[in-house]
Amino acid sequence: MEEEKQNKFKTYKIVMIVAISMFITFMVTSLSLYTYFVKNPLVITSKASKETTEISSKLARYREVIDKYYLGEIDEDDLIEGAIKGYVEGLGDPYTEYISKEDMEDYLSDTMGNFVGIGIYMIKNTEYNKIQVLSTIKDSPAEKIGIQSGDLILSVNGVSYDSNGMTTASNNIKGEEGTTVTLEVLRGTQTLKYEIKREKVKVNKVEGKILSNNIGYIEFTSFDDGTALDFKAKFEELNKRGIKSLIIDLRNNGGGIVDEALEIADYMTDKDSVILYEVDKNNNETIKKSKKDAIINMPIIILTNENTASASEILAGALKDLGKAKIVGTKTYGKGVIQQILKLSDGSGMKITIEEYQTPNKNKINKVGIEPDERVELPDTVESILNVKEEDDTQLKKAIEMLK
Repeated sequence: MEEEKQNKFKTYKIVMIVAISMFITFMVTSLSLYTYFVKNPLVITSKASKETTEISSKLARYREVIDKYYLGEIDEDDLIEGAIKGYVEGLGDPYTEYISKEDMEDYLSDTMGNFVGIGIYMIKNTEYNKIQVLSTIKDSPAEKIGIQSGDLILSVNGVSYDSNGMTTASNNIKGEEGTTVTLEVLRGTQTLKYEIKREKVKVNKVEGKILSNNIGYIEFTSFDDGTALDFKAKFEELNKRGIKSLIIDLRNNGGGIVDEALEIADYMTDKDSVILYEVDKNNNETIKKSKKDAIINMPIIILTNENTASASEILAGALKDLGKAKIVGTKTYGKGVIQQILKLSDGSGMKITIEEYQTPNKNKINKVGIEPDERVELPDTVESILNVKEEDDTQLKKAIEMLK
């Protein structure tokens, strides 16, 4: 069986639930996370084994049949790409996937924070075997034209895709600024078609304001490079204006860089507090602790919903377990595994699940989610959880009531 030799270096881990199509391709988090692999690709060496012999034998038999009967032309590179892709998909893990040499360039894009595309977060919907819109980016072309959370993408520019074609669909959604892409989506029983103009989309945007009773409110939709510093700056701005408590809105936040979530947790937890456990396949634990004294010492409430995922769950779970915040809303998505991107010497690579994370109380998140302290549903009259008017936002109202 082939093994990959790795040099000793700091491992950068990314929690990813979505492919951000803003485009962008997949959830681009930070170029620095991938730089090592670009300069130091992994070298594959061959090691004979019973498993590899069986695989080679089976492929050879199928190749004999193809050579003997197949009418069309044979592209050797396409056969190899398809074989590798299918082999990795056989793991049945929605977060582990093969990345071709061509697609790897997009993963390793040197643009950070601003992207040209339509501004959607996507996930694989395994129930319907479709690509699903998790959420749209605020003020993005997709949001402005009417794309909604839960929409199932049927086709891109007239080409149909199932959930396994998310990478290819992502590549076809991206494009040059000013050009258009046509999406056909299924919303309930209604099929809709949208022609969307690609624009520059701001991903890493931390917003804040002061609500009644000197309650601070901070909202952001992903944990990207610099999110923690932006969060700190926004809190300090609100704090100077006299806030007495804080609401952190993590609804529809699909996650991102683990270290950004940990740094934000560090702002609100006591020094040396355990804020995360990372557990690998051999049950080896890596313990993440807060490194500094807390700079935010006030009542905190976190808002969550079914689209609160991965790095968002790390932050919410840590603050809940450590008694630093109450959670209001609905149960989170339940994405508690960590991926690492590996680049191979031929330029291709893998995004592979390597660890599971647990909260300070060692509660598992994956496929479970985090239950709120106060479960509050939005009214049935709310058409989209991405665009909730303040007068209809029962979750926010509950948080404000608790902080008064």
